[in-house]
Amino acid sequence: MKTVTIDPITRLEGHGKISIFLNSEGNVENAYLQIPELRGFERFAQGRRAEDMPQITSRICGVCPVAHHFASTKALDDAFNVKPPEAAKKLRELMYCGYIIYDHILHFYYLGGPDFIVGPDAPPAKRNILGVIEKTGLEIGKEVIKHRAYGQKITSILGGKATHPVCGLPGGISKSLNKDETKDIKNMADSCVEFSKNSLKIFEDIVLKNKEYVDLIKSDPYQLKTYNMGLVDNENKVNFYDGLIRVTDQKGKEFVKFDVKDYCKLIEERVEEWSYMKFPYLKDIGWKGLKDGIESGIYRVGPLGRLNASEGMATPLANAEYKKMYETLGGKPVNSTLAFHWARLIELMNVSERAKELINDPEITSTKIKNPVGEPGEGFGVVEAARGTLIHHYKLDNKALIKKANLIVATTNNAGAISMSIRDAAKGVIKKGKIEQGLLNKVEMAFRAYDPCFACATHSLPGGMPLQIKIYNEDRKLIHKIQR
Repeated sequence: MKTVTIDPITRLEGHGKISIFLNSEGNVENAYLQIPELRGFERFAQGRRAEDMPQITSRICGVCPVAHHFASTKALDDAFNVKPPEAAKKLRELMYCGYIIYDHILHFYYLGGPDFIVGPDAPPAKRNILGVIEKTGLEIGKEVIKHRAYGQKITSILGGKATHPVCGLPGGISKSLNKDETKDIKNMADSCVEFSKNSLKIFEDIVLKNKEYVDLIKSDPYQLKTYNMGLVDNENKVNFYDGLIRVTDQKGKEFVKFDVKDYCKLIEERVEEWSYMKFPYLKDIGWKGLKDGIESGIYRVGPLGRLNASEGMATPLANAEYKKMYETLGGKPVNSTLAFHWARLIELMNVSERAKELINDPEITSTKIKNPVGEPGEGFGVVEAARGTLIHHYKLDNKALIKKANLIVATTNNAGAISMSIRDAAKGVIKKGKIEQGLLNKVEMAFRAYDPCFACATHSLPGGMPLQIKIYNEDRKLIHKIQR
């Protein structure tokens, strides 16, 4: 058995452990993604003042705080029976665009993109943002840093903070835009559209024009035929902030479209003994274990899940790229896990265009940004986090304190699919006991494509657990272990 060397496992949010079991021929019998972190934020919320929830839940994660902030704020809109003014909704969505901009840039250039831009078999020391800059040039690196900062600056202007916003209120938002801020955001939105064009061009030149990479994307180890889920507008176009939740099947046909208030009727969460992360599935299909296909209720969310569950993008440049992706990869739906990266860049273009539309809307500078709230009750909120569909559900008592809270986080929605993707990739690339660093990175690529946030999905107490990979032989004896 060859020595396994990973130096180190990186480029994800949170902590986890991969255990790979080999049979007597040295082939992969099974592989598990284990999450040893304890989830607890629903319990922390009990007894808290409802209006504090947008700030409390934004602390779940420093990578996607805006998503939790507004899922929570929307749940409070519902719980207090109040609709925010149109200007407030547009300001919230504009800020949300800033969040998706900085988050998608982070993942493509810093976390997931190095596998393609630098190469899956490159030395670990090269598979990072510095390797990306070395490959694409210093000017590209400067543009990456600048435009990620633009996304955070938009969030800061509207939300009060670049990372943990404080603007969301039941029935509206706490701050309007002045003329100088509007001008700044207009310039940044224009620039982000051009940056998105350049990013898609980089992807085309480095990935799509490389037959080896395209073959890897299309290869069997990275195919997974699940249901797909995402928010859509009234024309079934991708929407990050508002809309109905649409689920399509393995042939792209609509399976169900529902309001977030009905999620309990349609989604069930399963517990497995080897992970603290829950495994959601479609109730009407049922849990059939970690398998894909029409008879398994497992679904995917996130960039590829959203595009598969929709009928297009709501902005012109992004929609043209949407059509190109499906034409290039053989039609809809696309089942390749590695296609998440392309879908993510298409979404980067979409939110950049949408930010440009919103900041040029005359109503965006209105000062009518808050409506009075009603009596406390039960509320549901949903947004599309960068990683997929995010649901907050609160029950309030007559003093507006949280009686019960439930969160279904994007990475939790993807738990079954991520586990299967790791298993299938391991089976596809590890043969006859041949274990090399580059091969193990291709296993990692299967989960990295989802941009998983285990800090969101399984909130840690007290934290600090290592990410590990364990290799077992046919007798289930541990033969090698790598730990960060």
